Amino acid sequence: AQEPGTPLSDQEYHQFFKFLRITIQARTACELRELYGCKNSLIQRLDEYENHGVIPPGPICSELPDSDFFLNFCTFSLYRCIMKQYFLKV
Repeated sequence: AQEPGTPLSDQEYHQFFKFLRITIQARTACELRELYGCKNSLIQRLDEYENHGVIPPGPICSELPDSDFFLNFCTFSLYRCIMKQYFLKV
């Protein structure tokens, strides 16, 4: 373990910035979703990419304690964006 207050190692920096880039990309996708909505072809391509080529039909079940299900994948994705839980899976 590194001593508190010391800089990250080269490997730790690589992991740190890898996560940061992914998070920034996820946030950008959320902003696009909020601007253009789920019917936009770019958003649909992102949803297809995230789901191996097919947008799952609703309802989307979730293991979240306060939600039984989401009506569709777009609603689920909007929830992830609002809650800033970009990598939450069903």
